[in-house]
Amino acid sequence: QIQLVESGGGDVQAGDSLSLSCADSGRSFERYAMAWFRQAQGKEREFVAAVTWSGEATYYADAVKGRFIISRDNAKNMVYLQMNSLKPEDTAVYYCAGRLYSVADQSTAYDYWGQGTQVTVSS
Repeated sequence: QIQLVESGGGDVQAGDSLSLSCADSGRSFERYAMAWFRQAQGKEREFVAAVTWSGEATYYADAVKGRFIISRDNAKNMVYLQMNSLKPEDTAVYYCAGRLYSVADQSTAYDYWGQGTQVTVSS
C-alpha cells in the first residue's frame, strides 16, 4: 500500500513554470505505476501524465504534451511533475495517484490518491 502527499502548488503567471512533488510514505513504491490528474472547478477529473513503475515510459494528455514532464525517483519514493509554459487553463487541483504495475489514463483505475494541491495560473 502507498500513501501519497502532494506539494509544490501555488499561484503563478501565464508562461511561468512550477514543479509538483508527490511523496509516498508506504511500501513497495517501485511496484506502482504513478500518474497525475487534475480537476478544475466544475469539471471532471482528467488525466495529465503517467509514468511506468520503472520510469522507462511516460504518457501525457494532449493538452500538456511538450510542456509537462513526469518523472520518478524510486530510491526516494517520489514522483514529480514539471510544468512549463503554464496557461490559465492549467488552473486546477492536481492529484497524484498510484496503481499496481501498469499505467492507465482513467481515474477509476487508480487505487491510491493524494489530497491534491492547487495550481492557479493567472493571465
